[in-house]
Amino acid sequence: MKTTERRPAASARNGEVRLTGQPVSPGVAIGHGCVAHDPPPPPVDTARRDCNPEQERTRLHEAITRSTAQLRRLHERLALLPEDGQVEIGSLLDVYRRMLGPSRLRRGIENRLAQGMLAEAAVLQETEALAAFMLTPPGRPAPEGEDAVAARRRAGEFREIGRRLIRNLSGTPYRSFSALPNGAILVAEQLRPADAALIDPSRIAAVVTEEGGSTGHTAILLRALGIPAVLAAHGVLAQMGRRTRLVVDGMTGRVTIRPATRTAAAARVAVAAYARERQMLGRLRRLPARLSSGEVVTLQANLEIPAELPMIAQSGAAGIGLLRSEFLFMNAAGVPDEDQQEAVYRPLIEAMAGDPVTIRVVDWGSEKNSDVLARMGIGDGGEVNPALGIRGIRLLLQHRGLLETQFAAILRAAMAGPVRVLLPMVSSMGEMRAAREVYARIGRRLRRRGVDIPDPLPPLGIMIETPAAALMADVLAQDAEFLAIGTNDLTMYALAADRAARDVAGLYDPLHPAVLRLVRMAADAGLRQRRPVSLCGEMASDPRCVPLLVGLGVRSFSMHASAVPRVKQAIRAVGMDDCRRMAHRALEAADGQEVSAMLTACADSLRQDGDG
Repeated sequence: MKTTERRPAASARNGEVRLTGQPVSPGVAIGHGCVAHDPPPPPVDTARRDCNPEQERTRLHEAITRSTAQLRRLHERLALLPEDGQVEIGSLLDVYRRMLGPSRLRRGIENRLAQGMLAEAAVLQETEALAAFMLTPPGRPAPEGEDAVAARRRAGEFREIGRRLIRNLSGTPYRSFSALPNGAILVAEQLRPADAALIDPSRIAAVVTEEGGSTGHTAILLRALGIPAVLAAHGVLAQMGRRTRLVVDGMTGRVTIRPATRTAAAARVAVAAYARERQMLGRLRRLPARLSSGEVVTLQANLEIPAELPMIAQSGAAGIGLLRSEFLFMNAAGVPDEDQQEAVYRPLIEAMAGDPVTIRVVDWGSEKNSDVLARMGIGDGGEVNPALGIRGIRLLLQHRGLLETQFAAILRAAMAGPVRVLLPMVSSMGEMRAAREVYARIGRRLRRRGVDIPDPLPPLGIMIETPAAALMADVLAQDAEFLAIGTNDLTMYALAADRAARDVAGLYDPLHPAVLRLVRMAADAGLRQRRPVSLCGEMASDPRCVPLLVGLGVRSFSMHASAVPRVKQAIRAVGMDDCRRMAHRALEAADGQEVSAMLTACADSLRQDGDG
């Protein structure tokens, strides 16, 4: 890639210009923009069928070797990056390395080579076929909402590794940002994940792209690097000239080109304020999550993949409140066996050094991960309404071998530290009792085999994700040893509104008083039955919401690790009386908009008190 500062065209504009794109990574930066041009991809002849399969296979293996070495060198660079960046980028590089190993992708490419195709064409067609499968599974509806975001990411992974292989097959160079001056703002038409992995946050002040979006791998990596970034700022390239000055606001998505004197001065103030805020949040990680009136609140972290573990340690979280075990199955050819699963759980538990780990057994619905389920002979994806079909504990009780294997692996790994086991989507006492019977039977079986497992068995709890579970929480809590409120699904089912469905997405509101009343019922039931109650879901990551939830009776929260410091800041700024007043007003509100306005006003008032 060639890096330049574009010379002014004859029609270059003068004066301040403001563009708005998609905010990706918070912070404010001011500096000169440098345009980074992407070398065009090599042309690929997809029509040839007269190539020597052995020669093309040799070329492919050489390209794979070069690609693997490049990924290894990228991984070695991670030590230079912030910890969050190391985690996110390292995780993505691991995905790429697995795809280059014995994988469905490699088998598909080699099958095409056997038909006499050119190696470049075989790579291009196979990666595009797999990407298309992710986006629109044959015979099934296209994914929507969060599932569509995940599908686009997986499709992007196949296309990215395909581009890497084709460039190495043809000898086409990659982008390099080494020529950028210190403090430059990188401006590009688009930025791919592999490009983002090359950015040195100590030298690049910010990133702006003409294309892109806030949900892809590139956006995730830029957030992890901790530098201000705005994607999809359409028109930015047309405004760039030689030494064009920019102000980038990664919180609002605003890009100011050729800022006026007053705008530049305000930007410098914002840069300093953001630096102070990050320093303050860093100090908060070492302080307890305690209300100003003295009550302690537990803040834990969610874990999606093992690579996030360093981020959890850095956040100051008091354990893992929700370990989503689906990652174990995503790239597996079949169901991982007991030994394979234990080998993953045990190091995670040991790494927490005595802090508790809550492992949720695999939570699949037939609308999610349909290709993974099909490989394992589970489900046919043919349900009319998957959200109301066989999912969560219903699916596991239909396929008890899956549940038994996971229970056994967790019990064996639990010798390494404190563990809790969480059941998803429980809506009746019958499901709870059936799962407990399997749990106890697996414990007895392991003891007969002479396997060391905890005595008594680790606590077995349930997710409160349906109105039925919330309404029956006092009954369910007689058998469940702890409750975990999942506000994302609870909101969907309570309001009959799927946020992924465009026509009703506006009705999806976790602050709706009906949802808050269900949360209060579950929290009260836990208190009466002396059962711990935690809350996970997006609400737990919102500093405005957590004091309200404390007022509703929740004392433990699990969230993305990066949210822990800000939530802790909100907790330490309020007393229990404040929280209870918020809860009382919210339960009496007419709708979620009224609750949201009240929370915003409370947060502003507390912020002004703190500033005063």
